[in-house]
Amino acid sequence: MSAQQSVDPIDPVVVGRITAVHGVKGWVKIHSFTEPGGNIFDYQPWWLKIADHWQKLKVTEQRSTAKGLMVHLAEIDDRDQARAYCQRDICVAKAQLPVLADGQYYWHQLEGMLVVTSQGVRLGIVDSLMETGANDVLVVKGDGKSLDQEERLIPYIDQFVLNVDLGAGKIEVDWDPAF
Repeated sequence: MSAQQSVDPIDPVVVGRITAVHGVKGWVKIHSFTEPGGNIFDYQPWWLKIADHWQKLKVTEQRSTAKGLMVHLAEIDDRDQARAYCQRDICVAKAQLPVLADGQYYWHQLEGMLVVTSQGVRLGIVDSLMETGANDVLVVKGDGKSLDQEERLIPYIDQFVLNVDLGAGKIEVDWDPAF
């Protein structure tokens, strides 16, 4: 089996999403989760989870326009073919991502981590993160062992995030549980 026919990506990480078709020649719009957005083009191949298997995709052309990022995928030459790939996450192998400096983390590293206050109150688990323009925000959902089942939005800034311990899977925050 050649490298092009590899069955699955190794440790897949979501780096973007195919959102919609563009035009009639098989182009698709993408939403990049990389920073800056155009960095998504640095990672090849792309993988999509389709039903119960992975499909490797090759980008043959790419454009960055005022309307966003667009790509043409190999062997996808019409709108109907392209539509089958819409609303799917774009994944790459984790090993392709650059090593970050100390104190910097990828979102996928923070998702699933326990969040506790500096007083030891368990707030829940990081469900996801979101961009707000000013800063990223941790979306923390209460679990069976948490203070409550509330969802909390905690700005991911030094003022509130005191410590991230990847090894322990825990984030310590300065956050009032009543908020």
